[in-house]
Amino acid sequence: MKSVKMLLTAAAIVAMASSSAMAFTTGQINIPSTDAKGLKEVTIGINDYAKFSSANPGTTYGLGVTTGLLPFEKVKAEVGTDYVPGSVYPFKFNAKLATTEDALFAGMPAIAVGAFELSSIDAQNAPNIKYALVAKTLPVVGRLSIGGYTGDKDVLVNANGKKANTGVLASWDRSMPEISDKLWLAVDYMSGNNSYGGIGIGGAWAFSKQVSVLAGVTFYNEDNPAVGGKPSLTTQVIINLP
Repeated sequence: MKSVKMLLTAAAIVAMASSSAMAFTTGQINIPSTDAKGLKEVTIGINDYAKFSSANPGTTYGLGVTTGLLPFEKVKAEVGTDYVPGSVYPFKFNAKLATTEDALFAGMPAIAVGAFELSSIDAQNAPNIKYALVAKTLPVVGRLSIGGYTGDKDVLVNANGKKANTGVLASWDRSMPEISDKLWLAVDYMSGNNSYGGIGIGGAWAFSKQVSVLAGVTFYNEDNPAVGGKPSLTTQVIINLP
């Protein structure tokens, strides 16, 4: 009963935060993960996406801040905001509610529901992507995640302008203690021939508990430069405030 009350309380908090418009959420290379920040935990992300060609959209920079809302160990919620200079509406928001693995019973997968790329100014021209994920960590293999997403049908479109606003999210990630406790690797996938769909491959190195650097490459599902185009290189500096 106590766990159920915790879930209901957490859901209510996230619902209130989302209604006021909550974008680099806690995630893998390009997609969200089932991880979420704990109460008073704050992460600053400095992100860069550079296309291997000069085709549109070129290079994108972003600065994001994410913080946790709940004091529970097994049920967490986070909200965040990102600033992407050069965008028509540079401020985007995100929110997530997540449980840890084994939260309510042994063997239970981690579960997360959330949204990212939300705009409080022009909701009709923002991707407004909502998603749900489940994840399970397997011995030796690492963590496997699977889920789905939906977004704005007028924004998430293919090269022909037809809606491509729903799809699958999937990922594998694993820390690599065989090499170093500081190394983490991941592969993620977002289906859909829209500007977000693609396969991301990369890894992160933790220089300390507070600072890590992630580097990865994204191969887009749609090769039309107006939507996906050439692969892009991403670098992300992640700073966890003590």
